[in-house]
Amino acid sequence: MISYLDTAAPRCQLDQGATCYPKNLLTIPQSPHSLYVLGSTAALTAPSLAIVGARKATPYGMSCAKHFARLAALCGVTVISGGAVGCDQAAHKGALEVGGKTIVVLGCGADVVYPTRSEGLFLKVLEEDGAIVSEAPWGAPPTRWSFKRRNRIIAGMAQATLIVEAGLPSGTFSTADATLEQGKEVLAVPGSIFAKESKGANQLIAQGALPIIDDQTFTDALIQLFGIVDRSALAEGISLTQKGVDDPKDSNPEEKLRSRVVNALIQEPLRAEDFLGICGDDVVKVIRYLSSLELVGIVTRLRDGRYAAVSR
Repeated sequence: MISYLDTAAPRCQLDQGATCYPKNLLTIPQSPHSLYVLGSTAALTAPSLAIVGARKATPYGMSCAKHFARLAALCGVTVISGGAVGCDQAAHKGALEVGGKTIVVLGCGADVVYPTRSEGLFLKVLEEDGAIVSEAPWGAPPTRWSFKRRNRIIAGMAQATLIVEAGLPSGTFSTADATLEQGKEVLAVPGSIFAKESKGANQLIAQGALPIIDDQTFTDALIQLFGIVDRSALAEGISLTQKGVDDPKDSNPEEKLRSRVVNALIQEPLRAEDFLGICGDDVVKVIRYLSSLELVGIVTRLRDGRYAAVSR
């Protein structure tokens, strides 16, 4: 059953000749003849960066998406993504958390709630003068083929695309491919060479994507793409390097152990067996220790049985 957004936000249909029709879309292959828009049409013509990633994202991927979306928004750049669970929604939320603008591009009607648990997020986007966009008519249900077509619009509306996490194979690649086909730059966040969730992003870097390794490289990329931005935004962002647990020399053994475990999990999700010899010689004891960290919200257990550091 399809559910629809209950909102009084303005809606319109923009044809290619309309003033607010994004000019970037006019030059892409199979440019949409019309866009159906809920919310602010002014958001469609602002400087923008696409931030996309895996649906089955790790806490690392979602943390990166949220972090770089925050920095982009603080620098006055609108964040565009696809509204999907995982990295996409983390990017939208990151922009909103600092009062920034964000645009959701859907593969169904712009008034359709998909995924179904996203209504609250979509309403918040509209409340903050963002927009929800689709080339599908009002009320159109989602279809499998519509999402790849949606991705070319995400890439088309933005000046560049940041891939924060992608496996191989990955639907995220269609957005990267569309970005390259349109002659725009792809940025990518590297991950562990052992993590399957990072293989796609790492491959993009090997093929020439700009690696985003810290706040400085990201801000430099924004300056190159959009001109001068406010570097003081870095002070307001949450540095990825601060998401771990400090390991001061004078900390007690328990704090050092926790620091070692959490910082390992920031790099990639791991199984309990991977910590044998670090926090116990018995896997049952290791699981008990990881469960104690889970109870206090430091780590989380993923559906495949691995553990990961919680994004903060």
